[in-house]
Amino acid sequence: MNLQLFIPELCLIACAIVVILLDLVIQRKGLLAIVSIAGLVVSAGFTIAMWGGNSQAIFNNMLAVDNFALFFKLLFLGIAALVILASTDYVSKFTRFQGEYYALILLSTLGMMLMAATTELISLYVALELTSISLYVLVGFLKDPKSSEASLKYLLLGAIASAVLLYGMALIFGFTGKTQLGEIAQVIQTMSLSGILDSPGLILGIVLLVAGFGFKIAAVPFQMWVPDVYEGAPTPVTAYLSVASKAAGFAIILRVFYSAFGLPQWLSLDWGLVFAVLAAIGMTVGNVTALPQTNIKRMLGYSSIAQAGYLMVGLAAVGLSPVTDAVGRSAVLFFLASYALTNLGAFTAIIAISNKVNSDLIEDYSGMGKRAPLLALGLTLCLISLIGMPPAAGFIAKFYIFSGAVQHGLLWLVIIAVLNSVISAYYYLRVVKVMWLGKPVSEEKVPSSGALRLALSVSCLGVLLLGIIPGFVMKLAEAAAKIFGF
Repeated sequence: MNLQLFIPELCLIACAIVVILLDLVIQRKGLLAIVSIAGLVVSAGFTIAMWGGNSQAIFNNMLAVDNFALFFKLLFLGIAALVILASTDYVSKFTRFQGEYYALILLSTLGMMLMAATTELISLYVALELTSISLYVLVGFLKDPKSSEASLKYLLLGAIASAVLLYGMALIFGFTGKTQLGEIAQVIQTMSLSGILDSPGLILGIVLLVAGFGFKIAAVPFQMWVPDVYEGAPTPVTAYLSVASKAAGFAIILRVFYSAFGLPQWLSLDWGLVFAVLAAIGMTVGNVTALPQTNIKRMLGYSSIAQAGYLMVGLAAVGLSPVTDAVGRSAVLFFLASYALTNLGAFTAIIAISNKVNSDLIEDYSGMGKRAPLLALGLTLCLISLIGMPPAAGFIAKFYIFSGAVQHGLLWLVIIAVLNSVISAYYYLRVVKVMWLGKPVSEEKVPSSGALRLALSVSCLGVLLLGIIPGFVMKLAEAAAKIFGF
């Protein structure tokens, strides 16, 4: 057992314990955020130190230490740090439970890091449940009727999705006799086409995996929990859920489907087409249902369903591409990084504005360009990026995803995606119009802490840099995607 390869995760465990113990003895609760961010920074430092090394397996081949896992670990650590910074203005709403709040964010981040690294079905399920249970609690942290309802709905639907996923894993184990992804792939490759087709349980197991993972990434038709949970959860938790949970879901989908079901080629083509159909439906449903929304958190909830559709365009291209082609996989990773920065920036501005106006209604954002020009500017940039307009990161991300899809015969899907991007411009730009052209209901300025402004500045700077000079992050994504070569 090579424990030094597990140091980033051990740092988070230790930090979560320290935060809970400190919460019992200190009066200045602001120190808890500092300790949490310090733990994330230390964990990130150890993760960066491992980058570029040879791929290794630990804990009896249950976890992989490779560039793919390290890329997502850094992404999750960065997301958690920005969420904690953005929470500094918000945590006064649950003063008595700040230690538990930060500890749960750290533990859910730990679960996501394990999800990105797992190469075995049982460890995958344990990591997924560690993440999910932490998120169920975080969603209900406000303890008001909306928050409690959102938490209960998320818990019940999440439990059903976990049961479906577990049943799918059991079927795959039953027909292959293996739980390790590489070994599952070897068994499937030795089976003839007729042998696989004569095993409907194996096919059903793969379908159930798609359904279980579909819930985690908010893909249609498994998205019914999204708007209510996004509206009822504390806004920093909504931000965290919208990007970290989605990124973890796509990380494990890429690893499971490419490692276990990447060959034979016809099987890869089949699940690629399944994701293509789900992408087309998801983009359309998400954008059309976002159009009439008056609550900005619900609007971004439906928007995240559409964004999952755009990401599944990349998954479809991965399924249809040759195993030696890493472009499609790296495009998905780049899209996730740019989407994380974009959505975190948008929600950080929303936290500051909603705290002041005590409302999430879009009409109450009227005149924010005059009351809080920097917050409104940051939110505007992020909304432009979500549309996919230059010079923001969203434009480059969609360009990479759509280019890969066209190269692999998915022109019809790209046309649908472009049309949906045009539809999305209506509800995103409606918010921009209200902020800059609407009449302010008050001349009072919107205050925000230095930590929140730092989180917004980092997010917006990242959105601009990835839109103007995307090369560095794209190279990291390409290095991470290469580990799936056969």
